[in-house]
Formats: sequence, C-alpha cells, structure tokens
Amino acid sequence: MKKVLAVAWAVAAALALNGAVLHAEEMLNGAGATFPYPVYSAWANEYNKITGMKLNYQSIGSGGGIKQITERTVDFGASDKPLNPEELAKANLLQFPAVIGGVVPVINIPGIKAGELKLDSEAVCKIYMGEIKNWSDPKIKELNPKLNLPASEITVVHRSDGSGTTAIFTDYLSDVCPAWKEKVGTGTSVSWPVGIGGKGNEGVANYVQQQKNSIGYVEFAYAKQNSLSHTILKNQAGTFVEPSFESFEDAAATASFDPAKHFYLWLNNAPGKKAWPIAGATFILLAKEKKDSNMKVVKFYDWAFKNGDNKAKELVYVPLPKSLKTKVQEYWKSNGIM
Repeated sequence: MKKVLAVAWAVAAALALNGAVLHAEEMLNGAGATFPYPVYSAWANEYNKITGMKLNYQSIGSGGGIKQITERTVDFGASDKPLNPEELAKANLLQFPAVIGGVVPVINIPGIKAGELKLDSEAVCKIYMGEIKNWSDPKIKELNPKLNLPASEITVVHRSDGSGTTAIFTDYLSDVCPAWKEKVGTGTSVSWPVGIGGKGNEGVANYVQQQKNSIGYVEFAYAKQNSLSHTILKNQAGTFVEPSFESFEDAAATASFDPAKHFYLWLNNAPGKKAWPIAGATFILLAKEKKDSNMKVVKFYDWAFKNGDNKAKELVYVPLPKSLKTKVQEYWKSNGIM
C-alpha cells in the first residue's frame, strides 16, 4: 500500500511539475513603452482566445523596457525610442517596429477652429525657442493671411515628465532647426527654453484647454480621442497636411527603414508628399540568444500584423504599412526566429 501511495504521489508531483512547465510556456512577459500598451493588450486578449498564450505586459516606460530586456528579466522589451545598431550590438539585441505613432501640436486660440492654423517647422521651432512670442507675429500671419489672429502672448506648454512623445517632438525640432539642435537637443526630457510643463498627455492637454492662446503637443491618439484643436503642418515635400491615419501611413511607407540597421529610424520629416512630419514607430526588443521565446514573441506579432489592423485603428493607432510588415517578416526569417 505504501508503495502504491508513493507511486501515486510521484505521478501527481510529475504531473504538477509538467503542468507548471506548460503554464510557463504559455506566458510571454514583456515590459516597456506606455504608448502602445492599449493596443498590445487588446491584441493579447484576442490572441489568448485563439491560442491560449497569455501576454503579461508591464507598461513601465521605454527606459524600463530597455533595461529589463538588457538584463534578460523579460521575453521582450518595448521602446518608443529606437536603439541604434551600436547600442543593439553591445546588448546583443534585435529590434523591429510594431505600430506607428505621432505627435500633434494642439492649440487654444479663441475663434480658431481645429485644422485652421497653418504652421511650418520654422514657426514651431521659434515658438518653442521663445523667439515667436505672440500669435500676430509676421511669420505666423504670413502662413495664415486669412485668419484673424489675436495680438496675444503665446503660452507654450510642454511635458514635465520624461516621455517618448517628447523624444519624437524634440527629434523633429533638432532635425528641422539647427538652433534647437545646438541649444536644446533631443531626449525624453530636455531643458525647455520657455513654457509650462504638464505631466503626461493629459497634463499638457489640460493646460492647453485651460489657457487661452496656448499651444502644446500630444500623441495623435490622445488628440483624436479628446477632440483637441490640432494645427496643420507643412511637411518636407512642402505640403500642408492634416494629422490622420493616411498621413502617418504615408510617413511610414516613404521612410527608409533598413533591416540591416535593425530598423533604426526616427520617422520625423519623412519625404512623402502626404506624410505627417512628426511621427515615430514604437519598437520591440529581443535578446538574440533567446531563440525559443523569440519565436513565440514573433508568432504573436505576426498574428497581430495579419489580424490586428482594425483593432489598432479602432484604438486610434496606425498599423504598419504592408511593405514595412514584409520587411519585418523577412528580418525575422533572416535571424532564424520565424
């Protein structure tokens, strides 16, 4: 009887251990950028229903995602800030884009409706440098001869916290404005020449909504979901464009993402005729040596690329254009993870 019980306990223990292993195999752990969290969660929920695979994603910011994948404490990291090839090589990482985002200047000028105010890169730069101080400045009037702009001081609003949104916006300013690049630079957090700071997209939006004659910048999804009054911008091709799914897709489709450089690219100032000029992808980071978990991560994103576009758009995210998805899939194959 004792032998029977001992065997039974051994079998039960083995089954329990095997179950734990299976459970571990059915869970993917990721961490990083807050921006794509809603769409990754929505995709994960649908994927789980179909495959049983669970995705545990910690929305802790791009810096945290880079740190955790570098330390190998997660299956994948996520970052709005792309790592350059040298950084990736040092940490032995792979990188690919997953979804497109962008930054939209929003305003509160009495009498001016959404999409009426035209700005170019010089005007945006000089406003944020503090060189253009009021809405009746000749530069702004030249761009908007038919608008009745007030001779009121501009209240400049920026992020007070470190963010991928700020990284995209300041990279754009550095790209189009040598003075900004020299005096302020690019980063998730910078020393702003002028203005007041709000925490998160919500903080910036609240300040803009409360302060007349103000301008701020927020993520495209946030601007659209909250019906904020956006500006239109002149792009590199010389076209004034609205922020839209189409203008972000054009930015992604005409940008030169290079798989040989692990897709390292800021989408700002893309050359497309209809491209929105302040855009960026959010990226997935993988540890090169973790082949098994990498294949599971890739399987999830491949499913999302094929089945998740409608859900992404519903949540006001811009899916990767088909041509870029193809490049990513070829990159996976060349690295032996698909």
